[in-house]
Amino acid sequence: MKKQKILGTLLVSTFLLGACTTGGTSQTDETAKSGETEQVFNLAVLQEMPTADLSIATDTISFTALNNVYEGLYRLDNENKPQPAAAAELAEVSEDGLTYKLKLREDAKWSNGDAVTAADFVYGWQRTVDPKTGSQYAYLYEVVENATDIINGKKPATDLGIKAVGEYEVEIKLAVATPYFDYLLAFPSFFPQHEATVTEFGEEYAKKSDTAVYNGPFTLGEFDGPGIDTEWSYEKNPEYWDAENVKLETINVSVVKESSTGLNLFQDGQLDDVILTGELAQQNTNSPEFVTLKESRTSYIEMNQREEDSPFNNENLRKALSYAIDREALVKQVLGDGSEASTGLIPQNMSFNPDTGKDFVEETTNNTEYDVEKAKEYWEKAKQELGIDSLSFELLSDDTDSVKKAAEYVQGVWNETLEGVDASMTNVPFSVRLDRSNAGDFDVVFGGWGADYADPSSFTDLFVTGNAYNRGRWSNEAYDKAVKDAATTYATKPAERWQALLDAENILIEDMGTIPVYQRAEAHLRAEKVKNIVSHGAGASHDYKWAYIEE
Repeated sequence: MKKQKILGTLLVSTFLLGACTTGGTSQTDETAKSGETEQVFNLAVLQEMPTADLSIATDTISFTALNNVYEGLYRLDNENKPQPAAAAELAEVSEDGLTYKLKLREDAKWSNGDAVTAADFVYGWQRTVDPKTGSQYAYLYEVVENATDIINGKKPATDLGIKAVGEYEVEIKLAVATPYFDYLLAFPSFFPQHEATVTEFGEEYAKKSDTAVYNGPFTLGEFDGPGIDTEWSYEKNPEYWDAENVKLETINVSVVKESSTGLNLFQDGQLDDVILTGELAQQNTNSPEFVTLKESRTSYIEMNQREEDSPFNNENLRKALSYAIDREALVKQVLGDGSEASTGLIPQNMSFNPDTGKDFVEETTNNTEYDVEKAKEYWEKAKQELGIDSLSFELLSDDTDSVKKAAEYVQGVWNETLEGVDASMTNVPFSVRLDRSNAGDFDVVFGGWGADYADPSSFTDLFVTGNAYNRGRWSNEAYDKAVKDAATTYATKPAERWQALLDAENILIEDMGTIPVYQRAEAHLRAEKVKNIVSHGAGASHDYKWAYIEE
């Protein structure tokens, strides 16, 4: 039975629990009498989950869910290091870095009791790269032998460089040595899939929680449909190989898009973890329950350059829009959640020079500062080159509280700073924004990207010509070459690879192929009784395997 809708009962619960002013749910009478702490965690997320299919997922909400209900060869620990998970031990890697051999733990099971075998990894990987699946994340597999030809329809999926060597051992062949490959083995797109279940449910596979099986610390519960359901749960998986170290019995997830609603639910005791923005975040910074989590995620603006006559093909227009944004004012006065102004595409504190240890951000030559005069100057040049006196366009964004406020700010400064610009704004649910972005149904879109793994290539790959995530279709040959060199020619030469990635970022920002705005942080109110949530700047955001409730 679907649990009672949390938002619909806010007023009733507020009346019944009127004296409760601190966050966190209370124990049941039975639990309290037994002296045990109820291991139930109630949390809020900002958006509906667009998909629960490992091969189709592309977003933070889905990846966090999938990381908790499935498990790959590796899992990131609390120091963001890949550790054996479904694998019994770390991989044996050949001297040239092209062959990985991994033995699987033989006690790992699916939630239906079936053993997790090498064949499940082979099938899951092949399903994701198969063009018939339509995975937008298949490009991550291009480092694996034959993946590029498979994705392009030149070879069958069965030619992918992974094979089962017996029931509990896999051998992986790479096309090129890949410094960050261990991180990919801990990322949901590389998790195993249960072929019999996929076959049984066909097009309905993973559309609801009961049309899939799981091999992670939790199973997905009460999920009624991608992009539409506002409540679901994670239930402890009794078949999980490490179940004895999983303390939480149930995690209830509710979509709460407005900070004020989240705060009320937290103070009312209905939620243990909520996200705050703007004034509410600023007002609660001194609370012992206030937590700021900086993400390896950049929020940026893409401009639709798909058509030859698009005004956004004009470099001066793109630069005018960028220089008009006061990023410092945006993060401090509008968001107030610990987010920081971006100077480029790559976020801070994620990637470091292999020789000097210096942050990638410190070594770029990017120039995204706020400069009203430059913005007006570039706008005048753009109008001359385009033969226009004015320009009207739509700014598309998510409908969450923080993104709406950021988009409203950007819309306002464009309209106020650039005479003749008339930017309107449309806010839509996350899944709708993704669909419209993928289809090219936008003028300008406020989106972003969170690192799938801790390497600059997780971002630079996005804007290569033809990449599905290059939604505005910006294209630059020098950029493409720098990214390709980093992935191939310099794959085993750390210093040269680093420089190629720096070159790529500098080219992108100099041409303003996209407009970086801010590095996102999430401000949370989290009940003090909630312990040991592991959060990652790159990859799936939150891991609840080791979390527990302590009264």
